[in-house]
Amino acid sequence: MSERPYVTLSCAMSIDGYLDGSAPRRLAMSNEADFDRVDEVRSRNDAILVGASTVRRDNPRLLVRDAARRARRLSSGCAASPMKVTVTASGDLSPDAAFFTAGEVPRLVYTPLQGVRSLRSRLGERATVVGLGAQVTMAAVLDDLGERRAVRRLMVEGGGAVLTQFLQADLVDELQLVIAPFFVGESGAPRAAAAGRYPWTASRRARLADTRQIGDVVLLRYALSDRCDVPTDHGDPAVRDHAMAASAWS
Repeated sequence: MSERPYVTLSCAMSIDGYLDGSAPRRLAMSNEADFDRVDEVRSRNDAILVGASTVRRDNPRLLVRDAARRARRLSSGCAASPMKVTVTASGDLSPDAAFFTAGEVPRLVYTPLQGVRSLRSRLGERATVVGLGAQVTMAAVLDDLGERRAVRRLMVEGGGAVLTQFLQADLVDELQLVIAPFFVGESGAPRAAAAGRYPWTASRRARLADTRQIGDVVLLRYALSDRCDVPTDHGDPAVRDHAMAASAWS
């Protein structure tokens, strides 16, 4: 059996733990410097996973933006951007979403077995639809990505339901958490993590591997497994930045 991919969970949230506001317009939690950092991390992963709700709400392209990073991937024999992956229980996905139309990259959609036929009919050749049992679990997704898709490094970008499932199932190797300098305070807005049981508690604390101020936001990197390959912070920003890039590519 192939090893499951190394999982980096990346999200940005408000001081009070929200991923977004409740308005239809996306509330930016980060800044341009951090968006560029995320672009670098994206470029060094084999696949990017978001939930179907994120595909519907945010319509993300999930592509590497920087031309030099795309060229680096192409020169190494990879597609210009990582494979796109999503998970849906309902099958409610539009084939016209940017997830399916932007970029020349492979796209995977995981869904329960009973929904495979209708979803394949809806999406056509725009994605490979994979049925995983009566209910899709993130563990099963990782098994399929590692064994059948040769994915070694997976970046998980949301939304809240997907982040919660990965965290509660103890499937994350590294958490990259950016804190925005404001509060949202809206009860109907999406949170980064839902209520439930998590492996990290007051008696089993997550290891803070690195911190970094990026303009008006702060990046916290937590090691959530023994596989986490974040080097020890030596205090030198240049060394730390180089280590962040190196740790995301193997």
